[in-house]
Amino acid sequence: MPPNEPQWGKKNNEGPPDLDEILRKLQQKIASLLGLRPRGNNTGGATPRGMGNAVGGGVVFVIFLIIAVWLASGFYIVDEGKRGVVLRLGKYLETTMPGPRWHVPYPFEAVEVVNVSGVRTVEVGYRGNPKNKQPQEALMLTDDENIVDVQFAIQYTLKSPEDYLFNNRNPDDNVLQAAETSIREVVGKSRMDFVLNQGRSEIAARVKLSMQQILDRYHAGINITTVNLQGVQAPEQVQAAFEDVVRAGQDRERFKNEGQAYANDVVPKARGVASRLFEEANGYRQSVISTAQGDAARFRQILAEYEKAPQVTRERIYLDTMQQILSSTSKVVVDQKGGQNLLYLPIDKLMQLSGQQQSSGTTVEITPRASAGDVSSPPVETPSRRDSLRSRERESGR
Repeated sequence: MPPNEPQWGKKNNEGPPDLDEILRKLQQKIASLLGLRPRGNNTGGATPRGMGNAVGGGVVFVIFLIIAVWLASGFYIVDEGKRGVVLRLGKYLETTMPGPRWHVPYPFEAVEVVNVSGVRTVEVGYRGNPKNKQPQEALMLTDDENIVDVQFAIQYTLKSPEDYLFNNRNPDDNVLQAAETSIREVVGKSRMDFVLNQGRSEIAARVKLSMQQILDRYHAGINITTVNLQGVQAPEQVQAAFEDVVRAGQDRERFKNEGQAYANDVVPKARGVASRLFEEANGYRQSVISTAQGDAARFRQILAEYEKAPQVTRERIYLDTMQQILSSTSKVVVDQKGGQNLLYLPIDKLMQLSGQQQSSGTTVEITPRASAGDVSSPPVETPSRRDSLRSRERESGR
């Protein structure tokens, strides 16, 4: 079909669509949506006035599309663990919680999404690897004027996204500076042995507390969670000497523990012996006191009897004393008036002693000594002679 045919461009014929017709229909739809009334002849062909209406409707549609896109750009989503900080013309407006949100699009309002649950790390004295040292940060002076090499890492989270964004220009740099300030203050007030050996946990706790106080004064909105000491050692130039010092300290502790163990073994024994001797002394004292008191009481009783009958009491004391003395001896020498010594052999005691020695397998030979007047044989003791001797003893006692 030639182009000048009246049916060319219609729907039921093949060929390109009529652009004016498309624009006209689009204008009508936009006008109906906006509540406007279309101008010009909608049934006739394309005229200059209709073309102007179509162009005007297209501009309105583009403006409407631009406005829709601009409004849609205000939608944003805050993920879990994050906060949305809304700024209106550069001023803080509000903080939004996780979820889909909307704000007035740019240039009126803007949103800063801040991660408040993520753990952030700042390294002091090294970067990435402890072998990659930063001497200007790691070397510190102790209270006893020694130099130590300290490497540690700081972990922190955000507790106030508004303070983190607006109160400080470089909050992460502030954390690094606060860490250096705190660790140098703590190390500068401690001795080298304390820093290298038993004081690591205490130093980490003091550094954490000092850093938190400094950042709170700055209103940085940062919460220090962990201070990890990666390495505390002497400088490399004197490392060998300090290793000797550490070994000497370990030997000192070992000897100290051995001495304490020996003391724990010896001291209780000595205390036990001292306690036993003390108790024995107390027992001996009580025994002596009791014996003395008993002797004094017996003496008072004898004195009372002596005052009643002196002669009888003297004889009784004499007989008791002689019995006590003679019961423990096997020989008795009696002094006679004639000047000769008579050897008295208690046969019963000798027989008892001889029987005990024979039962044990030994033989006892008894050889009596004769007196000076008779060397042939000793006199035989008879009951009458024994009575006469006792009577003489009584007379001599008188």
